[in-house]
Amino acid sequence: MAWFKKIKEVKTEKKVKIPEGLWVKCDSCKEIIYKKEIEKDLQVCPKCNYHFRISAAERITYIADEGSFVEEDTDLCSCDPLGFVDSVPYRDRLEDNRKKSDLKEAAIYGDAAIHGRPVVLAIMDFSFMGGSMGSIVGEKITRAAERALDTNVPLITVSSSGGARMQEGMFSLMQMAKVSAAIARLKETDVLYLSILADPTFGGVTASFAMLGDIIIAEPKSLIGFAGPRVIEQTIKQQLPDNFQRAEFLLEHGMIDLVVERKELKNTIHKLIAHFMPLAAGNGA
Repeated sequence: MAWFKKIKEVKTEKKVKIPEGLWVKCDSCKEIIYKKEIEKDLQVCPKCNYHFRISAAERITYIADEGSFVEEDTDLCSCDPLGFVDSVPYRDRLEDNRKKSDLKEAAIYGDAAIHGRPVVLAIMDFSFMGGSMGSIVGEKITRAAERALDTNVPLITVSSSGGARMQEGMFSLMQMAKVSAAIARLKETDVLYLSILADPTFGGVTASFAMLGDIIIAEPKSLIGFAGPRVIEQTIKQQLPDNFQRAEFLLEHGMIDLVVERKELKNTIHKLIAHFMPLAAGNGA
């Protein structure tokens, strides 16, 4: 009788384990993309060309010649001049950000080379308290400008910031004037200043050194402005254009000079340096 009985086969589904960290969801087009494919394109989405936010260390890798960057003033750290406390004490917030970002502050600067041309490079990192400009950030950008002036080499800054650091109050706001004064001294010489704006660049950074470059460059679709669009709409009681505060909108309205993709940024910087600060014959690239 066993010949006539139907034997049910139990099918077991094989679960395929996908290792974590192999795929990334694009913040713009929402596509799921293989992480190594994005890394190969310098952290740019191959589907929609969205430029992911990257660290200061990654920017150095993409802009400067390999092994050429030498950081200056690595020991500079923010203190707590006001004894500021919001949801947590400012000192604790600083320590948490140092651990999470592996940085001492929201900006680093130093000597570097781009296709053999010496430059002073200052880069902000949004992962450290939203790239906010406190007294140490302002001091580092100022020292970078002074170093470029003393050595007669181009200054390049990469901004990515939410603006002034509220936990330092007036000490933070004073950095806008201090850095702007340092940039003004560059303007009196033939030292080139290139300002690169990454997503996002807002507040006191936009209102000071970020918009004072001889040439102002932005990455595609970067948000750039002083106040956010919601605040502006509430103030002027009008609906803003769809592309408002994006790099392409600012380029169209004459606020910036160039929109350059990340993979072309290094070559573009080198061409601008060669054009505006040509070397004497026989002195190199």
